[in-house]
Amino acid sequence: MKKLLVFVSILILLFSLLLPLGLIKANEITDLQGKVVELENKLKEIGKQKDSLSREIALLDNQIKLTSLRISQTEAEIKVLEKEIESLSGKIERLDDSLNFISKVLLSRVTEAYKKGKTDPLALFLSSKNFSDFVSHYRYLQAVQLHDREMLISMEQTRTSYDEQKQLKEEKQTEMEELMALLESQKQQLNAQVADRKRLLAETRGKEAEYQRLLAEARSELEAILGILEGEGKEVEARKVSEGERIASVIPTRSCNSSGPHLHFMVTQDGQVKNPFNLLKGGVDYENCSGSLCDSSDGDAFNPSGNWSWPLNPKIKLTQGYGYTWAIQHYPWLRNIYDFHNGIDLQGASLEVKAVKSGTLYLGSYNGSCTLRYVRLHHDEGNFDTYYLHVNY
Repeated sequence: MKKLLVFVSILILLFSLLLPLGLIKANEITDLQGKVVELENKLKEIGKQKDSLSREIALLDNQIKLTSLRISQTEAEIKVLEKEIESLSGKIERLDDSLNFISKVLLSRVTEAYKKGKTDPLALFLSSKNFSDFVSHYRYLQAVQLHDREMLISMEQTRTSYDEQKQLKEEKQTEMEELMALLESQKQQLNAQVADRKRLLAETRGKEAEYQRLLAEARSELEAILGILEGEGKEVEARKVSEGERIASVIPTRSCNSSGPHLHFMVTQDGQVKNPFNLLKGGVDYENCSGSLCDSSDGDAFNPSGNWSWPLNPKIKLTQGYGYTWAIQHYPWLRNIYDFHNGIDLQGASLEVKAVKSGTLYLGSYNGSCTLRYVRLHHDEGNFDTYYLHVNY
């Protein structure tokens, strides 16, 4: 009787362990999701407003709030997963112990029952008090054997459930790893947005007029660059030049569409803009200042792989790369004008500008909101043209 009570108690424990996990209240997550949607809609409305410093600050403020909410939402989801994984771990451990114990008990009982089942019926009859006692013993042995076989089947089903919950735990752990990676990404995004807001106020000194000036400069420079590429600049053929020959000098001060001395270098082939890094020589001494700081990990790609000479003397300083650059992503007065930088911005050890290959030199200027001076070199080979902006000649 005592063994039977222990056995029944273990069964009750097993069935209680197999019950599904209690539902965890998700009110906090649902509330955060609602606030996220609300802020996303607000950002859409702000984005429709006229471009201004106040609009950009409002956009950044709400983006910061939105990212902070998403971080809170991710953290809440991680807490829920942690509880689920902890509960599953405990449940699996208890199931494992119980299954091992019951398996041993049942195997022992089946072995004993099997031995009794092999007892000679005549010996069983002779050991019985009477015929009725013999029938009762015989039926009891059969019932015990049947019951034990059923319990073994039940235990096998429980073992299957155990395996399924182990698989569920592994899935939850994978989900946890993904959420942890997302959380780290969100925190980095938040730090970048806070830095962008600080940078915006520093660059504009918090004044609407300064923001509009930067916006107008970006718009004017884009108009000039596109005009030059479309052949709208006034050009005069100068002479034939060889590779490495001096062809101009960088303007040493603030000039038309330039807040300071730098060379805007562009390449076209058959009228199509090309990435200059695919043509310039590698191995040059350089400093990458195209990101948040010089040589920071967030700078634009600096990966020259061609055989052309450089237009400036090393050490080369990259201030903006090619394509969708860090500056476009972080300066709204650029982002609101264009989303692709069609050249590279450079500084060198001197102001001297040199021909990257041999060809015919043209002296040019584009008259827009101001007069932007440049030179164009039509290469002897490959139908290439290179453009050198913000220069004197």
